[in-house]
Amino acid sequence: MSELRNPQPQPDAESAYQPPRWRTEPRFPDGPAPDPAGSHHERRIRSFQPRRSRVTAGQEDALRRLWGTWGFDIDGRKVLDLNQMFDGLPVVVEIGFGMGEATAQMAADDPGTGILAVDVHTPGQGNLLGLAERMGLRNVRVGNGDAVILLREQLPAASLAGLRVYFPDPWPKKRHHKRRLIQAEFLTLAATRLAPGAILHCATDWEPYAEQMLEVLSAHPDFENTQPEGGYAPRPASRPLTRFEGQGLDKGHVVHDLLFRRIEN
Repeated sequence: MSELRNPQPQPDAESAYQPPRWRTEPRFPDGPAPDPAGSHHERRIRSFQPRRSRVTAGQEDALRRLWGTWGFDIDGRKVLDLNQMFDGLPVVVEIGFGMGEATAQMAADDPGTGILAVDVHTPGQGNLLGLAERMGLRNVRVGNGDAVILLREQLPAASLAGLRVYFPDPWPKKRHHKRRLIQAEFLTLAATRLAPGAILHCATDWEPYAEQMLEVLSAHPDFENTQPEGGYAPRPASRPLTRFEGQGLDKGHVVHDLLFRRIEN
């Protein structure tokens, strides 16, 4: 019989499991939480994946100084008071803002509208906060977490003047199409939070996703196309041309805008 030298204790199944780092270790103790709603909240196929790329010194500084004033975690625990957050301004939600340059420009161009910008990308959150400070913007708030939880559990009914979804992840593989955000179930939820007449504005450079968006939006009973003849809309001047979009156009990509109005049934 061989002798076992320096035996190591064997962990049980529960203690052996190590949750992903993004769920457990906040990079900024007073900033955006790794998983604000918590894995206990629900198990649902999400349309996004948390990204933890490098945070620059400037972005880190903005997160540490400004998150407590202009940022909040989407934890699903309380309904937000939008009038208090935005001093009575009409509010639009933007889902997925990247590095925030376009969001900051839209806020600067339209100071009479509050923008509640939602993303899970920490560098982008820090970048948008820094831009808002440098540009003197007071009509931007940054939400960290799942936009579905925000809409479903933290916004009052008919409280939004608009909803913007620019260049969402197209999930191009067929087996991943169920992860796409713009689907009938999401539109039904969004309709409950949009005031009658509010605009849902989507944009994508992925042709098959644009076709799906147009199909599900055209078929949904709570929305109507702002284009009298149907189809896609020209890019409105209110949506700035982003670097990402410019790079796509240089490669020959075609960007489709869809503008649909919330109707009162």
